[in-house]
Amino acid sequence: MSGLTLYTYFRSSSAYRVRIALALKGLTFEPRYIHLLREGGENWQPEYLALNPQGLVPTLLDGQRSLTQSLAILEYLEEVWPDPPLLPANARDRAYVRSLAQIIACDTQPLNNLRVLGYLRQTLDVDEIKKQDWYCHWIAEGLGAVEALLDKHSLAGRCCYVDTPTFADICLIPQVYNAIRYKCDLAAYPTVEKIYKNCNSLAAFKTAAPDNQGDAE
Repeated sequence: MSGLTLYTYFRSSSAYRVRIALALKGLTFEPRYIHLLREGGENWQPEYLALNPQGLVPTLLDGQRSLTQSLAILEYLEEVWPDPPLLPANARDRAYVRSLAQIIACDTQPLNNLRVLGYLRQTLDVDEIKKQDWYCHWIAEGLGAVEALLDKHSLAGRCCYVDTPTFADICLIPQVYNAIRYKCDLAAYPTVEKIYKNCNSLAAFKTAAPDNQGDAE
């Protein structure tokens, strides 16, 4: 037993990333489900805010220490449990993989998360059609950049970096899952679609998938 506890929501891209990493490293954890919509969002309850003042998921507990932000958690898991590695062996390729991961985690997903979509709808009175356009616009910006980099560097195999899952795939697959759920057109990203299919054939990605979580609806 690793003694880890993960506060998670089945559809959260960020929590999905951490579930994939934990599964790839063979680490067990106790899930604590935080529903982001029920009763105004369980993530805004005082007891959860005491763990994560942002009120976001995921939060990973290792003993008494709470860790937040999915990319920081991935780095922590990589340092504490380095096998199997989720980053390449050399510095230049590690930077490349991190750049792909950050296109998704820093520049794409934050514009389309529940907080932003809720603000568009509830505060700015954006209708559903325009909200959909917003979502798919930023998907196109992000996945278009990932597709171009994958093609430019010719390092992709079954995964973003040859045939072994890395941080790049861990960030990409949840984003594609949500893009499909929001009915965004992915025809312009054949390499991304191939990687999505390949990764989802792996046991760790299946285990971490939203539909296989205890809080799935």
